[in-house]
Amino acid sequence: MTPNDLVLTPKGVRFAGRLFPCSIGKGGITSDKREGDGATPRGTHKIVGMLYRPDRMKRPNAMALPIGPRDLWSDDVKDRHYNNLVRAPYSHSHEKLRRADPLYDLILVTDWNWPNAIAGKGSAIFIHQWRRPGYPTEGCIAFRRDHLHELTSQITEKTRLIIR
Repeated sequence: MTPNDLVLTPKGVRFAGRLFPCSIGKGGITSDKREGDGATPRGTHKIVGMLYRPDRMKRPNAMALPIGPRDLWSDDVKDRHYNNLVRAPYSHSHEKLRRADPLYDLILVTDWNWPNAIAGKGSAIFIHQWRRPGYPTEGCIAFRRDHLHELTSQITEKTRLIIR
């Protein structure tokens, strides 16, 4: 572990000498992640990308890429683009990245089951904004908006998410 790592603890995520409260998946933490289980996968995950809504905020970090109206994430285990960014129109099951609510205004993308996804092992584990304190995710890690912005302003390509 390094000071640049995001380390999940029972009280939140430790990063750069601070503790940030967060939410995890409704299925808890697992070593056997499956699509749709709502669990957060145990392990060390690299931060491989950052996405943001340019209509709602300025670019938060040099590595951030804008989310457009056609941007989707494939969660269809039968799709050859499973667990990857795709564009509408798209016939397979997917999640819209440009949402009406603010949850995905800013997303950190981890390398969970990416780039060479194994069907059924779970699609994207993002770091994003929470709905409210303590409200679980579908497996992602979620933070208060201002904390998420603070984290993203400090992370680098070497930052990892460590879930024990």
